[in-house]
Amino acid sequence: MARSISRAALLSATVLASFGATRAAAQTEGAGAPPLQQTEDQGGSGGNEIIVTGSRRSVTLQDAPINISAVSEETLARQRIDDVRGLAAFTPGLTIVDTGPASTGNIILRGIESGDTSVNGSNDNSAVGVYLGEVPLYLDFKLIDIARVETLLGPQGTLYGLGTLAGAVRYMPNRPNTSRFSVDLHGRGYAQSHSSDFGRIGDVTVNLPIVSDHVALRSVVGYYDNPGFIDYNYMLQQPGISNAQPVRGATAAQASLGTRADYAANFKRQDDVNFEHTFTTRNTLLLEYNPNVKAFLTYAHQDTRTNGRQANGAGVLGTGNYEGPWRYLEPFHRKADLYSAEFNINLFNVAQLVSTTAYTEQKIENVDDNTDLLLDLDYGYEAFPAFSSFANNHRSYKQFNQEVRLVSSHGGPVNWVIGGFYNRLKYASDRQEYTPGFAAFAGVNRPDDLEYISFVNTKTVEKAVYGEATLHATSAWQVTGGLRYFKYDATATGGTDTPLFGGGLTRTPYPLIQFAPSRVRSGSTGDDGFVWKANTSYKFSPDLLAYATYSTGYRIGGVNRVAPCVVPLPPGQNVCALPNELVYGPDKTRNMEIGVRASLFDKRLQFTLDAYRVKWNGVQVPSQTVNGAVGITTNAGAAESKGIEFSGSFRVVPRVTLQATYSYVDAHLTEDFEKLVVSQGQRDDAKAGDRLPGSAKHSGSAQLIYTYPLPHGGEIEANWAATYTGDIYSRVGLRGNGEAIPDYMTHRASLTYRDKMFEVGLFADNIFNKYAYTAISNDISSYNQARTGVVERYYARSVLTPRRVGIDFRIHY
Repeated sequence: MARSISRAALLSATVLASFGATRAAAQTEGAGAPPLQQTEDQGGSGGNEIIVTGSRRSVTLQDAPINISAVSEETLARQRIDDVRGLAAFTPGLTIVDTGPASTGNIILRGIESGDTSVNGSNDNSAVGVYLGEVPLYLDFKLIDIARVETLLGPQGTLYGLGTLAGAVRYMPNRPNTSRFSVDLHGRGYAQSHSSDFGRIGDVTVNLPIVSDHVALRSVVGYYDNPGFIDYNYMLQQPGISNAQPVRGATAAQASLGTRADYAANFKRQDDVNFEHTFTTRNTLLLEYNPNVKAFLTYAHQDTRTNGRQANGAGVLGTGNYEGPWRYLEPFHRKADLYSAEFNINLFNVAQLVSTTAYTEQKIENVDDNTDLLLDLDYGYEAFPAFSSFANNHRSYKQFNQEVRLVSSHGGPVNWVIGGFYNRLKYASDRQEYTPGFAAFAGVNRPDDLEYISFVNTKTVEKAVYGEATLHATSAWQVTGGLRYFKYDATATGGTDTPLFGGGLTRTPYPLIQFAPSRVRSGSTGDDGFVWKANTSYKFSPDLLAYATYSTGYRIGGVNRVAPCVVPLPPGQNVCALPNELVYGPDKTRNMEIGVRASLFDKRLQFTLDAYRVKWNGVQVPSQTVNGAVGITTNAGAAESKGIEFSGSFRVVPRVTLQATYSYVDAHLTEDFEKLVVSQGQRDDAKAGDRLPGSAKHSGSAQLIYTYPLPHGGEIEANWAATYTGDIYSRVGLRGNGEAIPDYMTHRASLTYRDKMFEVGLFADNIFNKYAYTAISNDISSYNQARTGVVERYYARSVLTPRRVGIDFRIHY
């Protein structure tokens, strides 16, 4: 019996998450850094006056000598950006496909992505580091009380380490204030097209001084009740008894879901299954002995639930644009907790000591319709008229990390940073697949109908030391060099069993499960090495800076979680890896870029423009084993990404500001690779020049902001924003029945009144109710495919969120 690449995700594809996603902690501002008071940028643009700390020192965006983009707190609020999925429209070089609340969305920087698109998205991003302040995450906490979001484009291996193959995204939260009590209330209500319920969002931030100048608590609580818009209209009333397709035919055109009587006998419906119910909180306690010694203790928690995919079946069996044709409700529950302690100590005005200890834990439970996965593998299951299948999945991430660094504060022509880092990530997952009623139909004594089971346990430990120094050769010219030494060790254990059929072994008697030695894989891998960075910048004037950077990044290799093959293969079902399929190696990037930042005409025009070229070697790509079609990771030669990025703001007249972003990304293979793409059991060769999947070649946004001051001191602001997303390839070079996902443009607008303490506004997102699909799962070869009269529903397309119209208010006290 074979197993598809979807099943692989539970045995091997998560290698990229569990081995590759362990990242060095990001750096927030140290105790000696200037306060992060964000100046009012032109029109609230998030322009060059924002303070950023991506270089581990607090500087204005205009003076940052690296490619860093920042979205201000004001822009986050104005554009209703609640999580990482909303950032892409306003960050050049960043692609995040919205695949619904069941995932954080796959984050792609500068086209560094090799895997197929998926309607299931991703809850881990192994090529991009994502951080809340100092702490690397596997979950995008909601963007409540966030001072800014910084995106560092290009490899960040020296300061940020493992997992920043393409760059890093940093959520920078507001800090507690020991001198002022404050309360910020926010609420939003809206109607959504294709939904039967209203959306409701509310959050509150409280800053509470406890002991003046010494102790303060800042607490955030929020709840998101976003309605769904996907209907599951053909769920089975009685799995194993109900007929999932009452009318069969030799072709898909001859088949149907039957009459009204057939519907009443077999199906039930659930509307708006892709709703989002999220509770989130973040609590930070500041303990300040004096300005030279302080600590920040943080606890954050987030809990998200939904009941189905944000996807359709592309019209299979007559289903609609906002209809899922699947047979089971697919509940999803994701829970995360974060604990961290950060200490900032001024050492005799020579250096700042920053120590961060953090523990994060994430648990994910979900059910998915497994029917079409099994049908697509052509096992003959369709001979059972009431055949269907579902799977239960459990995943957990447990991570501990410790970082200590020294940041010079003694002044002089040389600034430096040195540090050490330790990270341990434990990952565990298991999956159980059931085929209700099939065991009795096949004459197998398995009353629980358990058809397949697997487990995976991994552990990754990374250690690193790093240093970076900057020489200010003149007041205008600086040169920076950095080096990081890393060492990692990774182990994995995984096993599978097929209780209904035995997989070439004696069938396991009910109710036992037997992970026999030949079906369990344990292995380990490890490596060490150096990454480095060289950077220089020159300030032609206080308002014009040019920079050049050469930086490197890396992602570790790992053990594919598949049992090794026993040669010769025993009769029956075999799910195993050949010797060349057991492990895969690391991949690395080298980034070369030049850029310029300018604030011209008395800061009426502010912009950043850069050009880059990233060379990517040993590219890690998803593949399948020859025996069993289990998903694995392999290495596929070399690729490159080159492009340009622009972001700017122009104050046309004192009350009107125009903002714009644009990104061009040309990401493609630079070497041929045989049998890289798998479709319907066939393997297609990929060629040099084949475009990489997942990211748009062209993307951009434009905002027009008009502000009208009122006599009593308030103001009215009108905002219109248009965002463009270019076409995206679903697979490398469109090989293996890949598709070009069409481009689309959306519009949003708001009209807001605000004064010092209160603001209220009307808004509309996706004003023209644009229908578009954003990602594809599987490929068109499985669309409308009829096997023994049964039409597959395996092919799926994720769907853009339809129009929302509502009211948004904030109260500041």
